[in-house]
Amino acid sequence: MSLPLLISSLLTVSSLTLSSVASPPMVETLEIKPQIINPHLPKSLSSSKRFEGSSNLVNLKYHMGPVLSSSPIKVYIIWYGRWAPQQQLLIKDFLLSVSPPSSSSAAVATVAEWWKTLALYTDQTNANVSRDLVIAGEYSDHKCSQGTHLTRLSMQQVISNAVRTAPFPVDHRNGMYLILSSVDVTVQDFCRAVCGFHYFTFPSVVGATLPYAWIGNSGNQCPEVCAYPFAVPSYMAGGGTPALRPPNADVGVDGMISVIAHELAELSTNPLINAWYAGEDPTAPTEIGDLCEGVYGSGGGGGYMGQVLRDQQGRTFNLYGKSGRKFLVQWVWSPVLKACTGPNALDYLEKH
Repeated sequence: MSLPLLISSLLTVSSLTLSSVASPPMVETLEIKPQIINPHLPKSLSSSKRFEGSSNLVNLKYHMGPVLSSSPIKVYIIWYGRWAPQQQLLIKDFLLSVSPPSSSSAAVATVAEWWKTLALYTDQTNANVSRDLVIAGEYSDHKCSQGTHLTRLSMQQVISNAVRTAPFPVDHRNGMYLILSSVDVTVQDFCRAVCGFHYFTFPSVVGATLPYAWIGNSGNQCPEVCAYPFAVPSYMAGGGTPALRPPNADVGVDGMISVIAHELAELSTNPLINAWYAGEDPTAPTEIGDLCEGVYGSGGGGGYMGQVLRDQQGRTFNLYGKSGRKFLVQWVWSPVLKACTGPNALDYLEKH
């Protein structure tokens, strides 16, 4: 992985039905056409994007390792610290939107359509990344068993505790373990070098090699770094590009979901750091999310986000979830197109 300012990763790296949420149904959400916008990123926040869809600069290779091809992918969530139920529902709504709906939807700009690009990645047996994802378990570590400051090593102890004492199995075949830290938890390199990362556990600590990802809620610590474009640096106050309004009115969690999408895309295609990445150094690979950092829609690159949508309440988004909830997440690199891709805001509007 690279070390971008906005979304970066230093090293890389009971099935659930969503309970009722006061979200508008999809058909009502889509009755009013959103506005197309293409915000410009400040130079200081866009200079790290070296690729911007140019296949001439990308040498993405497969290194013979596994991808998460077993279906469904099972996500085991560890809620570290104190979380509001509505924040948890928002994140779970995004995760549960990855699987394709049982019936076709009128909307093409969905989380499930975004994940289709990941399903193009295969392993050496030609098995594709699974398109189905379930939340297989949740564990609340609200007392912060490893303290309110986590290091990379103590984070693995959090997973060890969950596997050994909580209702989490050791799922080698199709499990991924997701540590989500709350606003009051600090983490090694958080805000300074990373907003999230993925890696795998050490058998000496956890007793098994398991792919995992950590993402922190930056709402009270560094939203201008890890929740951009929903917050802007203080030096930009009163001028420059204004902050965009988050789709779910929670700067920290809306920004966090974009980082979750970035890390899950890379975790599913490079779970043990020996599958899909560019570069020759496996301790610092450039992965499919890094290649498209800062690109959220058609026309992205060169300091622009690309064409995204703004609804009647001024909320900025580019994807719909299953319940009609809105999200803003970056595009990912396609091994077929050899470019950044995702549901296209312009295409979506032309069809509706």
